[in-house]
Amino acid sequence: MTNQNRNVLVTGGAGFIGSHLVDYLLAAKNRVVVLDNFNKFYNPAVKRHNIIQHLKNPAYQLIEGDLRSDEDLERVFAQAPFDAVVHLAAMAGVRPSLIDPAHYMDVNVTGTEKLLKHVNAQGHSCKFVFGSSSSVYGKRSGERFSENDRIDQPLSPYAASKISGELSCYTSHYNHGLPVVCLRFFTVFGPRQRPDLAIHKFAKLIEAGQPIEMFGDGTSKRDYTYVADIVSGITKAMEYKATDYEIINLGRGEPVYLKDMIASIEEALGKKASIINKPFEIADMPYTYADISKARQLLGYEPQTTFTEGIKQFVNWHSSLLDMTHSSPA
Repeated sequence: MTNQNRNVLVTGGAGFIGSHLVDYLLAAKNRVVVLDNFNKFYNPAVKRHNIIQHLKNPAYQLIEGDLRSDEDLERVFAQAPFDAVVHLAAMAGVRPSLIDPAHYMDVNVTGTEKLLKHVNAQGHSCKFVFGSSSSVYGKRSGERFSENDRIDQPLSPYAASKISGELSCYTSHYNHGLPVVCLRFFTVFGPRQRPDLAIHKFAKLIEAGQPIEMFGDGTSKRDYTYVADIVSGITKAMEYKATDYEIINLGRGEPVYLKDMIASIEEALGKKASIINKPFEIADMPYTYADISKARQLLGYEPQTTFTEGIKQFVNWHSSLLDMTHSSPA
């Protein structure tokens, strides 16, 4: 493994992607500091479960705190200098951001600015990896999304906050020489996926024999990317040194129709879905399709997990959670 013997800060390190990244970093013999606030966007017990094994590792330190709190960030940076900072903490979700846009901007923009301020002040060379999103591309039709495409028409406050985060990263690079890689993630899925996301939500409802809501006619497409491939891209970005500022897509480059995604879950569960048709949500992107040629060229990134295999892995994990829940004493 690479990335050994480093002091790494992972914000949002108890979450879906973050906890998988921490698995890798600890296995590679790094010291890992995690900042997470365990907010109530979804049940905090899910995140607590993600880090059970991490807490047993002496190379792991959890700091519960908020990105926007100078006091909490001072506690984090008392563990500096960091060789790398991977910034994954954010208020997530397109539809919820429509309800409380100011909160999304506060956490995702102000929090990122405060984190960057502390990174720049630590007085030590540090690679900064920012978790951005394919949502920055806005509404498109059938072409691949390239890093050179315009991103000035976001469809949601969440997307706007991620664009702002990328711009903040560039400002820190320009004014302080901070080496930065912004990674635009494309619909990440797999074990530990957030319960509000479609694959997790659908699997839970189909397994329970309850109806699912399908927005639109099922022909919207997403470039689903398995979480292990995303972690591979992140760790390769941490190693990248050829240039000091890059924006790079991390996807699979093979969009899947919504109706085919549902069919894959049905097949993996061995159960049919009862579908309630709903109008397409205006803030949802009808289509995502990652051009990953830059990731291949600069990072040597190559997704390894097919969508079908990833769904099987997710369903196996989800079924094991159900088994554990059912076997637990009341």
